[in-house]
Amino acid sequence: MEEDFSSIYGGLPPELVEQLEREQQIIKIRLDRRKFGKEVTVIEGLTGSKNELKQLAKKLKSKLATGGTVKDGKIELQGDHRHRVKDILINELGFPPENIMIID
Repeated sequence: MEEDFSSIYGGLPPELVEQLEREQQIIKIRLDRRKFGKEVTVIEGLTGSKNELKQLAKKLKSKLATGGTVKDGKIELQGDHRHRVKDILINELGFPPENIMIID
C-alpha cells in the first residue's frame, strides 16, 4: 500500500518531502549466495514505487558495471558490491549514512 507523504507532511514542497522520506528509510545491504556459489548484493528497505526502484537499480547497475534486477521491493545486483553501493547511496544519491547498514 502506497502512502501519500505530501498529505502527511501538510503540503510541503516535493523536494522537502523526498528528503524526509529518505531520512526515514532504514536500508540494509547484504550478500546472498545463489546456485553454483554466485554472489548477489541485496538492497532492501527502500521505499517508493516499482518504477522508482527500477530507476535506482538502473543507476546502480550503470555505476557498478554489473547486472541486476528488482524483485519483491528489493534491488539485487550481481556480485559483491556492498561497500560500493553504500558509498554511491551516500555520496551521489544523498541518503543519510546512519540509515544504511551493511549486514555481514
